[in-house]
Amino acid sequence: MFATPAYAQAAGGGSALTSFVPLILIFVIMYFLMIRPQQKKMKEHKAMVEALRRGDQIVTQGGVIGKVSKVKDDNEVEVEIAEGVKVRVVRATITQVLNKTEPAETA
Repeated sequence: MFATPAYAQAAGGGSALTSFVPLILIFVIMYFLMIRPQQKKMKEHKAMVEALRRGDQIVTQGGVIGKVSKVKDDNEVEVEIAEGVKVRVVRATITQVLNKTEPAETA
C-alpha cells in the first residue's frame, strides 16, 4: 500500500528532454495551424494592395464599394464612391478587389 522511498525516487526520475517534448510539440502545432496561415494571408493581402491600379473596383473594411480613380502614393488611394464623389482611402483598409482592370496593350 505504501511505496518505499526507493520506489518513490525511481518513479520521478525522467530526463529533462522528455518533459519538454510536449511543450515543443504544442509550439510546432501552433505554428502550422495558426501562425503560418496568417503569414500567408498577410502576404497575399499585401500583394493584392500593391497591385492596385486605376479602374479597379474595390471594397473597403467599412463595406464601401468604389472604383480606384488615382493611386496617390505608397499608402493612399483615391476612390470614387459615387459620380463626382471621391474619397482618399488608406491602402491597408482595402479588403477585396471585385473587378480587376487589365493594363492597356502597347503597340
